[in-house]
Amino acid sequence: LGTLPKIKNNIIIMNKINFLHLKKVNEQYYPSINNTIKEVLDSGWYLLGEKTKQFESEVASYCGVKHCIGVANGLDALKLILQAYNIGPGDEVIVPSNTYIATALAVSANGATPVLVEPSKKDFLIDPTLIEQAITPKTKAIMPVHLYGQVCDMDRINTIAKKYDLKVIEDSAQAHGAIYKRKRTGNLGDASGFSFYPGKNLGALGDGGAITTNDDELARKVRAIANYGSEQKYVHDYKGTNSRLDEIQAAVLSVKLKGLDKDNNRRREIAKFYRNNITNPQIQLPIENYGAEGHAYHLFVIRTTKRDKLQKYLSSKGIQTLIHYPIPLHKQKAYTELNHFSLPIAEKMSKEILSLPISPVLSNEEVKYIVQTINKF
Repeated sequence: LGTLPKIKNNIIIMNKINFLHLKKVNEQYYPSINNTIKEVLDSGWYLLGEKTKQFESEVASYCGVKHCIGVANGLDALKLILQAYNIGPGDEVIVPSNTYIATALAVSANGATPVLVEPSKKDFLIDPTLIEQAITPKTKAIMPVHLYGQVCDMDRINTIAKKYDLKVIEDSAQAHGAIYKRKRTGNLGDASGFSFYPGKNLGALGDGGAITTNDDELARKVRAIANYGSEQKYVHDYKGTNSRLDEIQAAVLSVKLKGLDKDNNRRREIAKFYRNNITNPQIQLPIENYGAEGHAYHLFVIRTTKRDKLQKYLSSKGIQTLIHYPIPLHKQKAYTELNHFSLPIAEKMSKEILSLPISPVLSNEEVKYIVQTINKF
């Protein structure tokens, strides 16, 4: 991005900087998107067709796994993995206390119980040193979340899982393209769930999700369960559901997958500029556990004890920020059975975290302005 320019007088007020300008993100792909959608329309085939097969093959290759199964959304991806592994009533699944509610909802939807483990104060991810003490005879799986785009400590998590004969199910919804020791997310456990919600690093023009795995039997079973529990028309081996990635979304995602690494590199470039130039001592910047490639920077999340004042200040200067997430899982009304738990790290984080814009279509001038404005707070 170049050297931060010196400021002699007041900072120039720019037009409003959106947290994420989705129209701009997708505009760069418009010609190819228009062409591929036309191909779908001309084919007359809108579900489980060639575009879906192509995209599944591309994602499997990209992640370095044997199987990819497109589904309706990221929540379904996690739900279906748990169902296919027969994890349900009476079982427990370890999930981080600092995550989006979908992680826990996938567990609850199968009748199992989410067991919350606190995050590390260092990186906001599930603290592997606290996992073993949460394991009981009912525990069937660990669900690490590569939160904000940063990969969890998968070696330690997999070692614990192997010791207790547990499944490891990655929640990779925010970490498309992140790399851990030369392997991509989606290839770091027994199976992984992805979301293609429009705002993700790899976003559809609507909802979409996928499951990746090297487990042949899981892939076969998940594909059947997602198609009404059927592998053969009108023959239903499982009490399934309808969760399929449609042809238009698969076609669009196939186009955008080709630009994912480029977009992620732009995110990393912006993150590096933030990390090198935000000098306000009131701001705690995110760390990179495994170098820049280990973080896809879906979000750039800072911490400050003056979060609400900072957000209001940035808004007054035309900079939109968001809070991911303002209410911890165990304090949600949906999980009243967990409301009595005290999880002080997640609770403290929820009051201090703030996400800065890190869209790949931010201009250099916008990024510099954000830095200058934060440093003057």
